[in-house]
Amino acid sequence: MKAKTIVTITALLFMGAAMADQHGMGWQDLSDGQRAVLSEFADSWDSLPADRQMRLSRGAMRWESMTPEEREQARGRFKEWRALSDDRRELIRERAEIFHSLSPQEQQRIRDNFRRYRQMNRDRREMLRDRYRQMTPEQRQRMRDRAHRRPRARPADR
Repeated sequence: MKAKTIVTITALLFMGAAMADQHGMGWQDLSDGQRAVLSEFADSWDSLPADRQMRLSRGAMRWESMTPEEREQARGRFKEWRALSDDRRELIRERAEIFHSLSPQEQQRIRDNFRRYRQMNRDRREMLRDRYRQMTPEQRQRMRDRAHRRPRARPADR
């Protein structure tokens, strides 16, 4: 749940309007719906950095396309996000940036591993977490290196 929350929040943070360029976009360039969602920024819009304008405008476009249920879920995830410490949010942003820099195949491998992890029973997940926490940084790196070298099972092999 937390990883899904993190991925969703990160996606919302990286959203931006495609029409914005390095000089930003004017308030009048936003759709009526975007302006309604972003109304709290109306007076300060022109002073916002272009990348922030882009993220906000894309987020507003996404918000407009959500169902009421999706909006309620997003509100809950945003509330969780805001409750995190600044350090924790920064760590999540850094990890999201690393994730997005990976190849699509590597991203999918990580998603698949996380899905398998979430499908494990609670006791098994807790055992794996405890074992990982007890490892030294060197042991953790060796484990990751071995996982990268291990041939992946094809669907027919499973």
